[in-house]
Amino acid sequence: MDIEILRDYCLSKPGAEESLPFGPDTLVFKVKGKIFLLTGLDNEPLRFNVKCDPEKALELREEYACVQPGYHMNKKHWNTIVVNGTVSSRLLKEWIDWSYKLVSGKK
Repeated sequence: MDIEILRDYCLSKPGAEESLPFGPDTLVFKVKGKIFLLTGLDNEPLRFNVKCDPEKALELREEYACVQPGYHMNKKHWNTIVVNGTVSSRLLKEWIDWSYKLVSGKK
């Protein structure tokens, strides 16, 4: 997954909007006015923050080295995902879906 695929996937979500509220280097995706994903535009490798159920967030951090506590976020509710090829795009999209559902209130 690269930044363009990430962007296209996030914008494919119903009601998703993108903005740069934190400056020109941080791309933010929101639904219903709430952030469900943010990413730095200059990160190499790509990394992004997603919201997660607190218990699940801890489980993912233990299971996957590419999942870290949310950088500059509430570490209880946010994970930073490093896109370094150690997990599939399918799994990355699943984590994005979870974040979107948590924020949008959709089951």
